[in-house]
Amino acid sequence: MVLDFAPSERSSVGLEWELALVDADSGNLRQVAPAVIDALTDDARHRFVKPEFLRNTLEVISDVRRTVPDAVADLEQGIEAIREITAPMRVELMGAGTHPFAQWAQQKVTDKERYATVVDRAQVLGRQQIVYGVHAHVGIEDRAKVLPIVNSLLVHLPYLQVLSASSPFFGADDTGYASMRTMIFQQLPTAGLPYQFAAWSELERYVDDMLHTGVIDDFTEVRWDVRPAPHFGTVEVRICDGTSNAGELATIGALVHCLVERMSTLLDEGCTLPTMPPWFVHENKWRAARYGLDAIIILDDAGNEELVTDALPRLLDDLAPVAERLGCAAELDGVHEILRAGASYQRQRAVAAAHGGGADGLEAVVSSLVAELRAGRPLPATG
Repeated sequence: MVLDFAPSERSSVGLEWELALVDADSGNLRQVAPAVIDALTDDARHRFVKPEFLRNTLEVISDVRRTVPDAVADLEQGIEAIREITAPMRVELMGAGTHPFAQWAQQKVTDKERYATVVDRAQVLGRQQIVYGVHAHVGIEDRAKVLPIVNSLLVHLPYLQVLSASSPFFGADDTGYASMRTMIFQQLPTAGLPYQFAAWSELERYVDDMLHTGVIDDFTEVRWDVRPAPHFGTVEVRICDGTSNAGELATIGALVHCLVERMSTLLDEGCTLPTMPPWFVHENKWRAARYGLDAIIILDDAGNEELVTDALPRLLDDLAPVAERLGCAAELDGVHEILRAGASYQRQRAVAAAHGGGADGLEAVVSSLVAELRAGRPLPATG
């Protein structure tokens, strides 16, 4: 199996944001994505909007851009186009890793063969995927850099997980996790953490084996948390929960953009990028999903540990010059605001508590998420 890696401009960037369609009155999910897609057919902005796995979901995507702010501007065009269709339907957009109270058994899958295959194979685990994420692509100009960068990004996944964590509720329950989406999505075949391949030929052997045994029909069905995207010539980071607002999405996108560019520069300088044993990577993923900003993470292959919020400022200092070069310094600085004001999972719990918990509390959570998406920034929890 020859897995070609497309030519790509170094550190070009693309963003993808999965959004839920919710009823403006009840807050429950509305399965109107096919109608929205049909209505956008003649709109030039339709290229920014795509259907997703479930009919309650739309994905807004950017063109290939040089900066994160430009990519976010594309996403906002997509949202604007959607709103023109959904407003008369009394449908709102919501960003989060999960819907707080919708029931998975009531959701319908988009009429597409690849999605039907997922449900047929995964059964109940496939039908439970009421989850929403953010994906970030960064262009890599040399295929030899791809796997070292993918492997080293695994060391940094906890930072991205805790900052984007936005799925404490699932099926009307507080799960106890900051990112329940992480735990749900990894149940799918070929999802979860990637293997740490040392050579491109090893990846090609894996793909060949998966195709031969019928596990996948093409490489896009490998749904790892971080993966090469050979058809785009990028590294794609998929670990992040769906964000509730464009400001925090820009912050997450900037962090990914800067991490990949910094690693690319270190490789140019002849450096070996840091990695960790798979068992540390797995443990970090669980800790980040469970505890969010309170997670004590494993820092390196020696097993040194630190509270994630204590480790983050050092990482930001290292990335500051890169952010200036990439035109996303203000966006990266948003990490400090998340640390100060709390991540989405914390705000959601605060809103639910302020409204007495129960069904009323969860409906208030949806309202707050809808409001944050419209505001483009986090909002304080109010009773």
